[in-house]
Amino acid sequence: MSTDAFTDRLERARTAARGLATATTGQKNAALAAIADAIEAGIPQVVEANRLDLERGRESGLEEGLLDRLLLDDSRLRGLAAAVRDVISLADPIGEVVRGSTMANGMQITQVRVPFGVIGAIYEARPNVTVDIASLALKSGNGVVLRGGTAAEQSNRVLVQLIQRAVTGVGLDGEAVQTIDEFGRDGANRLMRARGYIDVLIPRGSANLISTVVRESTVPVIETGSGIVHVFVDASADEEKAAAIVRNAKTHRPSVCNAAETLLVHRECADRLLPRLAADLIDAGVLLHGDERTRELAEGILAADDETWATEHLALEMGVKVVDSLDEALAHIERFSTRHTESIVTENYDNAQRFLAEVDSAVVMVNASTRFTDGGEFGFGAEVGISTQKLHARGPMGLAELTSTKWLVRGSGQIR
Repeated sequence: MSTDAFTDRLERARTAARGLATATTGQKNAALAAIADAIEAGIPQVVEANRLDLERGRESGLEEGLLDRLLLDDSRLRGLAAAVRDVISLADPIGEVVRGSTMANGMQITQVRVPFGVIGAIYEARPNVTVDIASLALKSGNGVVLRGGTAAEQSNRVLVQLIQRAVTGVGLDGEAVQTIDEFGRDGANRLMRARGYIDVLIPRGSANLISTVVRESTVPVIETGSGIVHVFVDASADEEKAAAIVRNAKTHRPSVCNAAETLLVHRECADRLLPRLAADLIDAGVLLHGDERTRELAEGILAADDETWATEHLALEMGVKVVDSLDEALAHIERFSTRHTESIVTENYDNAQRFLAEVDSAVVMVNASTRFTDGGEFGFGAEVGISTQKLHARGPMGLAELTSTKWLVRGSGQIR
């Protein structure tokens, strides 16, 4: 294998990961506490680096939604430190017994959770992910190699330096966390082919980035997905619930993957609810694209087409459609969903149960905002991403999703 600077960095991560795999929970928690303290102490340094990234992003025409994801200010950094401390309180998955038994010949077999080894992550303009993934990787005994993209290169560099120093300071090997941003696009391409160094690769970002990683990688990939997320307002929906859920799902933070992109409204409640829902969204600054029936019921809505329903806007923009039935809503979601999150607003128990059973997405909700699809909200402390695949992990990925298993067999001389 090559011994160039890029490969050397991967080798150092792998060597450090072997030691981390046997670290005690107390040692890993001490490292996390040190990371949280380092982030808070380093706020001025990170904010200055982030300012440089934001300036370059604006000069290069980065979209507002991506600029919002890129931003790290005092409040967000303190929130990241708090999320790291939340991970400390979570149960350590390593060594957890998944199942086991004693065979007829007296041999004991036990399946236990173990680290993957080294996790690779490729993501765009999201320096918060640097902290989230590093903290979850460390707690689950994994090394991690991060490609956070050119847009956040300065922010990521400072954050990784803080993390490495903090981990080293408590007696673990800080080389377990590495960044390859300086190697640019070539580094990302090499990471996708780094079998033998990287055990699993997790992409987070645009649909184009994710599809590229899935298509090009020779390393096993846990696929995270873009979020063409739907809220369906059923005929029986309570007006106040519907208004609050729809507004929150779209406007609370429109640049993230769990923000709603399409609003479906049942024909039988459209006269009653759609004018208010549309007015609330427009008042909040949302640009609406609607079908013909929607535009007949509410003012200020542009015409929609198939591209509307297939677009993840990540901005204050949304599609609105009137549907004749729950069946039509389900068919629309089946056609256009990216299998991330869907929610129904209804007071009809049978319709709620049908929606939960028939919608094939990672997270399916009844009478709740889609903004709750989040590792922190699910009690994971932080998340690596939202998996939209069906193998190994699905939905928000926390500590358990960053582990594999192995079988331990204890005998006393048995032979077959």
